[in-house]
Amino acid sequence: MSNPKAEEKKELGNKAFGSKSYDEAIKHYTEAIQLDATNHVYFSNRSASHGGKGDWADAATDAKECIKLNPSFVKGYYRLATAQTELGNWDAAIATIKQGMNVEPDNSQLSKLLRQVKAKRANAKRAASAASAAANTASNTSGVGPTTSFASTTDRELLDLQEQFITSNREYNTVKANIHKSQREVKMNELTKAELETIPVTEDAKMYRGIGKMFMLSTRGDIMNHLDTCVEEESKREESLKNKAEYLERKMKSQQLNIQELTKSKE
Repeated sequence: MSNPKAEEKKELGNKAFGSKSYDEAIKHYTEAIQLDATNHVYFSNRSASHGGKGDWADAATDAKECIKLNPSFVKGYYRLATAQTELGNWDAAIATIKQGMNVEPDNSQLSKLLRQVKAKRANAKRAASAASAAANTASNTSGVGPTTSFASTTDRELLDLQEQFITSNREYNTVKANIHKSQREVKMNELTKAELETIPVTEDAKMYRGIGKMFMLSTRGDIMNHLDTCVEEESKREESLKNKAEYLERKMKSQQLNIQELTKSKE
């Protein structure tokens, strides 16, 4: 049986999601989960909200919890596979889709997503496979001379660069997802602090601080200090992640230029 108060929070989240106010939607779905952590729909909806923000790491986490709570809920598999795809985890996404299709073989959304994921994986591997085939052909060609040796070396370098670019791109997507996560944490803590400041201070007021899935009785001051610390730590983490993202952008640009130059040298 659904918790009426949790359902109210879910409806508020649905309304916010419909207007693309993803932070607000996440806040309401989180409140619904705090009231009833056994309802898989709340995790599914929060996963979709994280996805709307591009926070795919958290979207995947909530989708996994949704599936854990209700393995027959097909939308949970769709949410998880979408997040895994955006993170560049194509093999994992395909495995998730197949699990979902075991539950509902004729699901059109999963079938379409499976085709899309396979196409993306193929595109990512095509260049590397072509370079690998070229390298193998060069090494097996008779009459190996200086020109053939150079071609073989160039093919190997090209293959290495393409694999490095794929790895860098996957790492970049993960970093961007973590940046969104830090930004969300900062905003959520700031919103919580703002709401606490509106509550009148009374000696008998009881306040609780969330620790995982538990709540601990705390003073107002302790909670405010904890929120300030969280905001400071996540802001520093966000700055560090942004620096890493900029570094990876420069690295990928350099790798692309090197790939282009090597490709031209083969013509």
